[in-house]
Amino acid sequence: MMSLRMLSTSLISAVLIFSAGCSTLDNSQRAHSLSAEQRISSLAALSKQEPVTRALDIQTWHTSAGTKVLFMAAPELPMFDLRLTFAAGSSKDQQTHGLANLTSAMLNEGTGSLDAGQIATRFEDLGAEFSSGSYRDMAVVTLRSLSDPKLSTPALELFSQVAAQPSFPANSLARIKNQLLASFEYQKQNPGQLASLALFEQLYGDHPYAHSSSGSAESVPAITRQQLKDFHRNYYSAENAQIALVGDLTLEQAKAISETVSARLPHGTAAAATPKPVATAASTTHIEFPSAQTHILLAQLAVQRGDPDYPALFLGNQILGGGGFGTRLMEEVREKRGLTYGIYSSFSPMQAAGPFMINLQTRAPLSQATLQLVQDLLRDYIANGPTEAELADAKRENLGSFPLSAASNSAIVGQLAAIGFYDMPLTWMNDFMQDIQKLSVADVHNAFKRHLNPDQLVIVTAGPEVAQLPLPEPVERLKQDANMERQH
Repeated sequence: MMSLRMLSTSLISAVLIFSAGCSTLDNSQRAHSLSAEQRISSLAALSKQEPVTRALDIQTWHTSAGTKVLFMAAPELPMFDLRLTFAAGSSKDQQTHGLANLTSAMLNEGTGSLDAGQIATRFEDLGAEFSSGSYRDMAVVTLRSLSDPKLSTPALELFSQVAAQPSFPANSLARIKNQLLASFEYQKQNPGQLASLALFEQLYGDHPYAHSSSGSAESVPAITRQQLKDFHRNYYSAENAQIALVGDLTLEQAKAISETVSARLPHGTAAAATPKPVATAASTTHIEFPSAQTHILLAQLAVQRGDPDYPALFLGNQILGGGGFGTRLMEEVREKRGLTYGIYSSFSPMQAAGPFMINLQTRAPLSQATLQLVQDLLRDYIANGPTEAELADAKRENLGSFPLSAASNSAIVGQLAAIGFYDMPLTWMNDFMQDIQKLSVADVHNAFKRHLNPDQLVIVTAGPEVAQLPLPEPVERLKQDANMERQH
């Protein structure tokens, strides 16, 4: 976690630099400058104040076609963001790995009456932005448009046509397949990618999350236009969609837009929920790769969306390895021993249980000792939990950073899409922050013990087999450095 003392040091430095450049100020300007400096509060003092948060007045309904809509008016800027979310991620690929991803990538390649170039030009002429993406749980299609009806009406018409009536032209399919095949070749030269692919295969076994969303060099070439059309018809339906809308719109305009967009989509049924994965046994896999560094990944199944323990897991992870500099893992592995540039941990809740993961890379001769150190640190954290001081610091920093999740319309539309897709309460964002502030050390400790077992880790390493060196002794930071931080 980034220290408030570090931020305060940067702020003071900026003030000093600014002052040094103003030596020609007259007396009245100097007096004004001094008065302003006297009013500056330290970041430590500011951190005690309640952060300014954006009120989220979210409204929801279903269109006549059966599509759930979440809407928030934001009239500050003359534009709006629209996100269509489908339960059409790679977990729906079945045995045709890469089908969901290829379907998403082909949406704006043609509609029958328009080709890819014409689609791109029309969006550009209207000042609108279109994008699409596919992940394990979902596929998303987004539009950003100015709210002036002269521009938004044709932009929405084009967006609806692209999302609902893709033609999957053969020439574009061949080109995108070639691009994917080139990316697969590149993956072979990337030990981190190889380790990640192997980790998910080991972690999920026969579960749909096990395979890469992009597919593979074996699966992608065999995908046909008909399979793309069938996948789109089955999963890009109004009944399998959610709409999130944020921007300069009235409620009536938002309802009209959602009706128009959902009415254009194919009709079908909601996709079945992703099945629960079965935890695999602990394992260690090494991928031989000729590199100076060894990539190390540790993971296990941990938590799904909506789990009541997630706030405690999230906050505890910010202390362990999710908060950047200052976390336990960073302090012990990077700062004290210089074993890595960065080490991070994360929880990734999904519709089914998502992974807890630690990832880093280190010098190959120190890989085994580093791996053992990381395992020991994780075991200690699960056994003993965080300290009161660590918990208080993490709460304060999250309280200050959480408003950023609602700082822009694009950020909010992403939050609304997740709330709708995972069927969470409309008040989820505020509830989450309040839940975090109520947590005790015991709450975090118990949540980690319930969800993680240091003896059940799936471990994958990628690097060269070389003679190993012992772990270097830790070096504590100089007291002078600590004193300087306390002064700031």
